[in-house]
Amino acid sequence: MGKRIIQRARGKGGPRYRSPGHRYEGAIKYPAAGEFIVRNIIHDAARDAPLVVGKDSIGRDILFIAAEGLAVGQKLNIGGKAESGNVVPISSVEKGSFIFGIENSPGSGPKFCCTAGTHATIVSKETGKVIVQMPSKKQLEFDPRCLVTVGIAAGGGRNDKPYVKAGQLFYATQARNTLWPRSSANKMNPVDHPFGGKTKPGTPKTISRWAPPGAKVGAVAARRSGVRKK
Repeated sequence: MGKRIIQRARGKGGPRYRSPGHRYEGAIKYPAAGEFIVRNIIHDAARDAPLVVGKDSIGRDILFIAAEGLAVGQKLNIGGKAESGNVVPISSVEKGSFIFGIENSPGSGPKFCCTAGTHATIVSKETGKVIVQMPSKKQLEFDPRCLVTVGIAAGGGRNDKPYVKAGQLFYATQARNTLWPRSSANKMNPVDHPFGGKTKPGTPKTISRWAPPGAKVGAVAARRSGVRKK
C-alpha cells in the first residue's frame, strides 16, 4: 500500500508543526501620538525584521518594526514630521517617499510591508484615499488616516548569506516550524502521489473539482493552462 499524500496527511491528528508562540515577544502595534524613546532593538522569533522596544506617552510597553538606521536611545516623534523612523498618518507623507508597516484600516496596527528590508512607495494622493505601490508592483488604496512608518524596514540583506551546509538550513527551518525537506511530487513513486513515476506518460496538472481525495492534486478545476502571452 502507498502512503497518504501530503494533502491528506495534514488533516490527520492535528497539525504536524505548531507555532512556537511561547517564544514570541508580543503583538506589534503603534504607540499613541507623542515622543517615543527607543529603549532596545531586539529579535523576535515570530518575524525576521528587528523590533523596537519602548514605552509610549502613558507608560505602556510598545513593540513595532524598526526602521533602517534606527539606534538605541533615539527619540521618535509619533504623529509629527514625516522623517525616517517616525510613525505618521499616510496622508502626511510626501509623494514618492518610502514607507512600511502600513495599517489596513485606522487603528488596526501594522499589516503590510512588515518583512525585513521591504518598503512601499506612495504614488498619489486623492480625495479620501492614498494610492501606494507595494513591493509586488501592485497598487492599493488606503485610508488617509492609516498610520505608517517612514523609511525602509530594518534587517535587509539577511538572505544574502548562503547556508553552505544542509544542517544550517535544517536548524533554521526547525526554528520557524517549516515543513522541510519536502519531496517534489514527480520524484515520488506512483503509489505515493498521482504525479509519481517515470514509466508512464505525463499526468496533466489540471484535475476535476469532483476528483476523490488522494487524486485531487495540482491545479484544481483550472480555467486554463499553459503560458499566458503578454
